[in-house]
Amino acid sequence: MKTNFVLRKYDLSDKQKEMITKKMKRFDKFFPEETEVIITLYKEGNREVAELTIYDTGTFYRAEQKAGDVLSAIDNAVDVIEGQIRKYKTKLEKRLRTGAYDSYVDDVREEEDLKITNVKKFLYKPISPEEAVLQMNLLGHQFYVFKNEENDKICVVYKRNNDEYGLIEPVE
Repeated sequence: MKTNFVLRKYDLSDKQKEMITKKMKRFDKFFPEETEVIITLYKEGNREVAELTIYDTGTFYRAEQKAGDVLSAIDNAVDVIEGQIRKYKTKLEKRLRTGAYDSYVDDVREEEDLKITNVKKFLYKPISPEEAVLQMNLLGHQFYVFKNEENDKICVVYKRNNDEYGLIEPVE
């Protein structure tokens, strides 16, 4: 795996970097060598935050964990991503390496068929991302789908954990 570190006002020693890279080797059995993992580290108050994002052929896995020290946060994030992989094992088996699950005991119940129970249809006019955030907050939702007036693309704004907002735009 290709490991990239993003440090936001954070100092990381060579020994810590080596230990984190070693922890990422746990994913070698799941992903091919060209898979990219981005590790973002920063401090939030007196806690250290580790964001782990793994990009693999159009699919990504993400975990954000906070802890008293960076290694604990990384351990927790690795556990979260392994849990995601195990949970969606049947759906992901086609994309991951052959034999990736051989060492796991089937301790997670199989995912039931996903059922769509509600369909919402809505009219929309092109709006700005700022207006989309306002609409999202007025509706009390966690995300809002809209047509961006700047580029005529269907986009999504969403509420992040830290009272900030994110924007998802399609790439062609």
